[in-house]
Amino acid sequence: MELNAVDFIKTLGVTFAALFPIVNPLGCAPIFFGLTRNYPQSAQKVLAHKIAAYGFVLLIVSSLFGSEILAFFGISLFVVQIAGGLVVAITGWNLLNQPADDSSQKVQPGTLEDALQHAFFPLTLPLTVGPGGISVAITLGAHLRYQAGPGFEHGYPRHFIAAAGGMLLVCFLVVVCCGNAARLVRILGQSGTSILTRLSAFILLAIGIQILWTGLSVGIPQMLGPAAH
Repeated sequence: MELNAVDFIKTLGVTFAALFPIVNPLGCAPIFFGLTRNYPQSAQKVLAHKIAAYGFVLLIVSSLFGSEILAFFGISLFVVQIAGGLVVAITGWNLLNQPADDSSQKVQPGTLEDALQHAFFPLTLPLTVGPGGISVAITLGAHLRYQAGPGFEHGYPRHFIAAAGGMLLVCFLVVVCCGNAARLVRILGQSGTSILTRLSAFILLAIGIQILWTGLSVGIPQMLGPAAH
């Protein structure tokens, strides 16, 4: 099926709308700052670009090959949701219970090399593009194949380019929000930053539990189904 300009914009918009609340660039900013505040601002900006690049690659690969990769390793999607939900929930819990003020302790400034070691894990996976985003990307990829119809080799690339545009837009907002996290903190002040960080950590904890619950609600019936028969 050919993809006209209206369908292109619609596919891009649907992809962006599906991923934006899960990736949540605005909510990631205070968490990003809380985890990287011992790095200079220049390193934080490099990290923001790295996270966005890694996140974009994760989303692209998940939409193109996610189903095939899981099938190759014999992993069900609900297992990814359970494991990823646990990691996200634990991270949110740790952030929620970290000391409110570490200014009394001398923190050794981190280097760019040390910062880059954490760019993929945990800053990209699972904090920015976690199991929820990966699940959505896999679902979008399967839907785009179906939407392209039979013989999708000719129509699917056009649908995929439109979806990739939506993913790129989400990742661009990650660069903007995380790259300016220090400025946001200065505007909010110490009290406002603490409140926003705790709130974001609680939301992250809730998202992790929701992803875990979604995986369990799908996985438990599948595991008990054969036993019931």
